Amino acid sequence: MEALLISTGVVALAEIGDKTQLLAFILAARFKKPLPIIAGILCATVVNHGLAGALGAWITTTLSGNTLRWVLGASFIAMAIWTLIPDKIEEEETQVAKHLGVFGATLITFFLAEMGDKTQIATVAMAAKFPDPILVVIGTTLGMLIADVPAVFVGDRFAAKIPMKLVHSIAAGIFAILGVATLAGAGKSLGF
Repeated sequence: MEALLISTGVVALAEIGDKTQLLAFILAARFKKPLPIIAGILCATVVNHGLAGALGAWITTTLSGNTLRWVLGASFIAMAIWTLIPDKIEEEETQVAKHLGVFGATLITFFLAEMGDKTQIATVAMAAKFPDPILVVIGTTLGMLIADVPAVFVGDRFAAKIPMKLVHSIAAGIFAILGVATLAGAGKSLGF
């Protein structure tokens, strides 16, 4: 349950202001059809984060415990730094697969935009960290939906009112705490 809650919270915070949230704003403004956009986001995230979770679980079988601890600790600290760097969306990402309809365009553009994105990398790291990668994938998917569904419904009006720097700082702080706890070995007593 801890894996689910931490994964949900961390990704929901990290996703605010992320390029995929910006993509949700753009798709909502362009198509004005929230349900197929949300369905596309859900499907793309399940597939993308499912692959990331499988990679994270595989990593735990190939690295020794001590090496894994160092890699995960460094990864969480790197995620903390990366979270503080604002994302920008490129227009090409919104033009990909525009002939596939609203659902298809959302599915393809979200899947591609999430490749190598900080929330995908965070999913890999958390799936390697926690013993149940399925709960991590469910949590990261919920986190994406918590951040992106409101973006689909309220668009740019909502984004302008969110203190992005504060949200990114909180998410970065959580990643940093996870990294330091992992490196210090305190993660065992905290359940990490």
